Amino acid sequence: MKVDVLLGLQWGDEGKGKIVDVLTPEYDVIARFQGGPNAGHTIKFEGLKFVLHTIPSGIFNPNKTNVIGNGVILDPVIFRKEINQLIKTGVNPKDNLLISRKAHLILPGHRLLDAVYEKAKGRTMIGSTLKGIGPTYTDKVARQGLRIGDIEKQFFLEKYNHLKELQQRIVNTYKVNISNFEIDGLSFNEYEKLWFDSLEILKQFQAIDSEYFINQAIDNNKKVLAEGAQGTMLDIDFGSYPFVTSSNTVSAGVCSGLGVAPSKIGKVFGVFKAYCTRVGNGPFPTELNDETGQMIRETGNEYGATTGRPRRCGWLDLTALKYSIMLNGVTDLIMTKGDVLTGFEKIKVSNGYLSGNQKINHVPYDIEPVLPIYEEIDGWQSPVETIATYDELPDALKDYVNIIEKRTKTPISIISVGPDRSQTIIRS
Repeated sequence: MKVDVLLGLQWGDEGKGKIVDVLTPEYDVIARFQGGPNAGHTIKFEGLKFVLHTIPSGIFNPNKTNVIGNGVILDPVIFRKEINQLIKTGVNPKDNLLISRKAHLILPGHRLLDAVYEKAKGRTMIGSTLKGIGPTYTDKVARQGLRIGDIEKQFFLEKYNHLKELQQRIVNTYKVNISNFEIDGLSFNEYEKLWFDSLEILKQFQAIDSEYFINQAIDNNKKVLAEGAQGTMLDIDFGSYPFVTSSNTVSAGVCSGLGVAPSKIGKVFGVFKAYCTRVGNGPFPTELNDETGQMIRETGNEYGATTGRPRRCGWLDLTALKYSIMLNGVTDLIMTKGDVLTGFEKIKVSNGYLSGNQKINHVPYDIEPVLPIYEEIDGWQSPVETIATYDELPDALKDYVNIIEKRTKTPISIISVGPDRSQTIIRS
């Protein structure tokens, strides 16, 4: 048995949470392998809506084991809120959620540093979610981070205070006014107290050596699905640097984020929207700063699940999509939000760039100055939200699917036509 992988192929927000929820019945273990509470995986079913930030999207199936892997970083306060929201709706995550001892903790000081760094950048800010993601991964690489397994150690408080002192020294070197600084509406001291209180909730969950757990599950012929956060174009190495996240969002991140060998990777499901969106700053070749872009935003409810910020919207970029497929070794494509483009007379797709006077078919080192080369196709007019089979879809939408498959040389196995788990077409 091998580990299947599900990840995003664009700039995040592709609808991964819903698809993981849909696929969960086919698996025994769902494991997050990177990222932190900067993720926002939205799941809708039976009239209910949930937004998960750290917890794997298979949590709603009580018969499946969910694992927060070592590559994930965790904020106890946000984790606590997430747990409480699940319990209020009748979900008991204590029954089927395990946490890697090697997962790193986001400290209050990391969130302070995140805000200071972003403010100090001025006009060059990257559009951080201010969840402390970058500073936490920085401390991880600097070998001075705190991990889940440290919580019960005698040195925990001593190490926390030492790291807090180091963080404060860094803050003091920046000429940034933080006199009114707040974390989620709380002063630093108030948030710090809440952070320590939240550790008591975290202690109620079973901490495991996740690398052994995952590999033993594989050896016992258990089906494992690795769930990624953000998207390929936000990968720290291969994304639109420096406007990226701080972890490896590509399939290679599964190996380091869960502790599995490359030879144990099976299918790679790549999720993409029928169009493109992006939150925050950074290059976006097909962005539409016009009425069409606004129409996509409103129809698709393109506002960040984590930040609430309006997402930038644009036509589908096949050059970037093919780049992501190459990096991840995608075996199956999954297209979401096919319903959002209903009603457009014409739809554009970019299948190349102009760099100066030269046509290129790859994502260049400097993607900012390129211009998209579009081809135009007919749109579909009839609603698709209630359609249950591929054959019932409008011919124009099936033509759109065929064009994408032809250009990417990769099959689209699932098409989402609405936010609810039931609004999903699985092709045989």
